Amino acid sequence: MERQMKTGDDYRGFEQGPIRPPSEAGSLLIRVTRNCPWNRCSFCPVYKGAQFSTRPVAHVKRDIDMVKRYVGLLRENGGKSDDIRKIRSPYEIQISDPGEQQALSAALHWSANGMKSVFIQDANSLIIRPTELIEILTHLKKAFPWAERITSYARSHTIVRIKNSDLKTMKNVGLNRIHIGLESASDTVLKMVKKGVTKATHIKAGLKVKAAGIELSEYVMPGLGGIKLSQVHATETADALNQINPDFIRLRTLAIPNNTPLFEEFTAGRFDKCTDLMMAKEILMFIEKLNGITSVVKSDHILNLFEDVEGTLPQGKDKMTAILRTFLDMDPKRQCVYQVGRRMGLFSRISDMENPFRLKKVEKACHKLDITPDNVDEMVDQIMQRFI
Repeated sequence: MERQMKTGDDYRGFEQGPIRPPSEAGSLLIRVTRNCPWNRCSFCPVYKGAQFSTRPVAHVKRDIDMVKRYVGLLRENGGKSDDIRKIRSPYEIQISDPGEQQALSAALHWSANGMKSVFIQDANSLIIRPTELIEILTHLKKAFPWAERITSYARSHTIVRIKNSDLKTMKNVGLNRIHIGLESASDTVLKMVKKGVTKATHIKAGLKVKAAGIELSEYVMPGLGGIKLSQVHATETADALNQINPDFIRLRTLAIPNNTPLFEEFTAGRFDKCTDLMMAKEILMFIEKLNGITSVVKSDHILNLFEDVEGTLPQGKDKMTAILRTFLDMDPKRQCVYQVGRRMGLFSRISDMENPFRLKKVEKACHKLDITPDNVDEMVDQIMQRFI
């Protein structure tokens, strides 16, 4: 059961949490809650040992006002949205309190990125009282009326407990995209990784978000079922998404940090991790089973092997499956080179292997590190530790 814990009345200064979706890299981050109210997913390394709490509305509004003030100081036109390139040097700004440096940094980052989007943190901000979130959203939109997008993470378990009327009010006051960590829609996989939700709940939550007129971004985690449950993971997840028809389906490949319960299962031999080749077959099966929907598939996470497996369904389906088949049809040595090049950041798509300079650099690295098709997945796991 998720618990809400209120913090004390003392204001700690401007706050930002540790996570955000890749698509929110340029967003202003406004922290409404601290940490995750569930915090039991076996694959997740974030917030372990940290207590969940909600921030008082007054503190969140104070953060918003602080950023608004610094945005105004940074811009020659006083913070209006029609001249975002006219940014003053931050060194000209006098900070009244050393604790406000983070707010100035946030304002500078947001100004430099066009001030188009805001992300409400942390892991499940919709768990606070709807009236409180609506008050925060209203204040946020009043402070930054030019913001085009306000988004948040939310758990399906939380969404299904919110009244439809409250979700629609949230939409009306500015919340126009919700990111849900679907991860899988196989009840077997969800139970195995302690996700705390079922396939039916995922579907119900997704449909509620769509009915409220809010954009829905569903995250899928290839490899989460391991070798044993790979097929059911792909099949059941596709089936749920076919019923939801989310605006976005975002791929985020499983990685297993060594500070997670899943790592303990892996090292004990109770979880068999998919190889990249197995993962490619799973993603191919997953995409082939997406039918009757118009979602945009995105592969915008650094851990993904195929950055270019993206497109709008149904018309983009053939292109995505063709990329995966191209990789699967390669000989093992060439597959190995692509895997290493992608993890080194030299390849983002298979066509990058046609660049002789990049290809030679990767082949040289494979030779130097003695990476072969037999050990490539083990070596790739070591390289990927940089990103998790």
